Amino acid sequence: MSYGIPAAEPSAQIPVCPRHPDRPSYVRCQRCGRPTCPECQRPAAVGFQCVDCVNETRRTTPAVRTVYGGAVAAGRPLATFGIIALCALVFVLQWIVPGDAVYENFAYATVYSGTEFGVFEPWRMLTAAFLHSQGFILHIVLNMYTLWIFGQALEPLLGRIRFIAVYLLSAIGGSVGFLLLTPSYIPGQPLTGVVGASGAIFGLFGAMLVVQRHRGGETRQLWVLIAINGVIGFVIPQIAWQAHLGGLITGGLCAAVIAYAPRGPRQGLVQAGGLVLVLGLLIAVAWFRVITG
Repeated sequence: MSYGIPAAEPSAQIPVCPRHPDRPSYVRCQRCGRPTCPECQRPAAVGFQCVDCVNETRRTTPAVRTVYGGAVAAGRPLATFGIIALCALVFVLQWIVPGDAVYENFAYATVYSGTEFGVFEPWRMLTAAFLHSQGFILHIVLNMYTLWIFGQALEPLLGRIRFIAVYLLSAIGGSVGFLLLTPSYIPGQPLTGVVGASGAIFGLFGAMLVVQRHRGGETRQLWVLIAINGVIGFVIPQIAWQAHLGGLITGGLCAAVIAYAPRGPRQGLVQAGGLVLVLGLLIAVAWFRVITG
């Protein structure tokens, strides 16, 4: 009687990651049950989920919005830090670029025709807000500190996109205010450019004031802060109080558009339209002032 050699039983199939078939994966996704390698694992409340399930959850979960319609931005106010970093970078460039090239190309003045600034260049109304005085270091330090304080409060409320829009429009509004409230240029007189983020920061003052009123919060301290900074603009020479006033009004208008837009699926569209109208108003007012001298 002969004895045959028994055939070996087939080995159990080794589970592999669907995304990386060359990698054995003994951990399974808690949602879909598929094997997932360490690179594709994402921590979950219990165990791990695969990256595909995590992405699907993100796509199907409605975005959390602030009361003003902006996407909730957890963590640090990145838009605020980004603006501060850009101002700091431009300030460094003002020092290292030969001559006054940065100042001459980006500072703002009411008239550019027939002067060292060349022809009229309206974009300077915005770029000037990212320049600061090289002869007074506290100019940029105080502006950036105030931006940091108010940015931490406003950016989470408005959302990053709306916060940036308010800041940039307020910067333009500050230049328009300077244009409207500064006497007409007299040929032959020296022309001094205006620089600084003060107009935009006053816009944040105005925006915070409107937001606080809308939320039913206390505004007395804000009024005191605005009054003190407003008086400083008249007392200390070489401070463009006109830009402060223009920025304050513009920031308040922008915040009113955002805060009082009807809530609903079209809230963002109404807010965007309102901000475009504010920009159009600034352009129209500035153009009228320019053509009428």
